[in-house]
Amino acid sequence: MYQFDWSIFWKYIWPPTAFQDPLIRTGFIVTIVASVVAQTLGVVLGLFVALGKMSKFPPFRALGEAYVWYFRGTPLLVQMALLFFGLGVTHIYDFPDIIWGTLTVKGAIQAGILALAINEAAYMSEIIRAGIEAIDPGQMEAAKSLGMTYGLAMQRIILPQAAKVIIPPLGNEFNSMMKTTSLMEFISGTELFFAFNQINARVFKPFELFIAASLYYLALTTVWSIIQARIEAGLGERKGIERTPGTLQRLFAGANSKGVR
Repeated sequence: MYQFDWSIFWKYIWPPTAFQDPLIRTGFIVTIVASVVAQTLGVVLGLFVALGKMSKFPPFRALGEAYVWYFRGTPLLVQMALLFFGLGVTHIYDFPDIIWGTLTVKGAIQAGILALAINEAAYMSEIIRAGIEAIDPGQMEAAKSLGMTYGLAMQRIILPQAAKVIIPPLGNEFNSMMKTTSLMEFISGTELFFAFNQINARVFKPFELFIAASLYYLALTTVWSIIQARIEAGLGERKGIERTPGTLQRLFAGANSKGVR
């Protein structure tokens, strides 16, 4: 009968002891940084793809549609392998290690972040497009009548209003991004799952180690869920809650709460 090794489990689940291992420490940092950078790049690129799909210029629309069609229709793991191994073997780009002082960013991490960002942009483009289209078209017409250019109107009028629609699904995408970084292990990106996999190769305690790894991801997504809830509350966008007038509000508003006098 299998005996659960509690000593291994507690050693790698408790940060003060787990982070003494440079693999876990580095993997944890890489997971967070890769998630933030990839999501940020994905949002920026997704904005351009969304604007391309909404463009009146047919080539831009076709390019945007093709981008979303390809990157939403193929597995992220395949895209990651194609980017890292494919570009390397063709010498289009070999993903050399980048050294900034004492910081070294390995090629696998660069490729992983880039693949995550490119893939995320396809999904974010649809979220951003839906957010923009949710705004009354009259807002753009009014902005243009005031002499604003299309870009200025988008920046000052449309996008700030669309943010309330975009932020909740954006938060969900980031939550998913933190878990999806585990795919970087396939190309030897030194993120959290790669770290636990390397330790498992030494001690061969997959049950204990991978439960510990799953709890680290759970902790990250839980913390982000709390942050996301606060952000949504600040924007007045509480999921699943429809605010209806209370009894006192209806009394003060009159017999008809819809404002009909």
